[in-house]
Amino acid sequence: MGNREIFDQVSDMEKQIGELYEQLGDLKKRLSDLLEENHRLAVENHNLRHHLDHTEAVKDKTVKKGSTKGNLPGEGYDNLARLYEEGFHICNLEFGSPRRNEDCIFCLDFFDKTK
Repeated sequence: MGNREIFDQVSDMEKQIGELYEQLGDLKKRLSDLLEENHRLAVENHNLRHHLDHTEAVKDKTVKKGSTKGNLPGEGYDNLARLYEEGFHICNLEFGSPRRNEDCIFCLDFFDKTK
């Protein structure tokens, strides 16, 4: 094996090491991004669990007091609210007819009664 061949092999190895070093840098950057996202999601998860626990505690207190006025409205109320937001009347006067980009005082009165 001549000197030139040895030099070429060393040059090839140097090139491969450079490429591996570049790949390692890319992996390190991706890992750093994943760790940051994981931390952000862990904090968000912690905050959401805390909020959920607080909400359930308030709900439990309301149920223990026997108050039906403070209970959240049911699924029917949610469906009516969704219909109203989609632009339809929910009042007994014009139920199901389209609203013309304006609020209906009778529909809004229904929301006030359910609170």
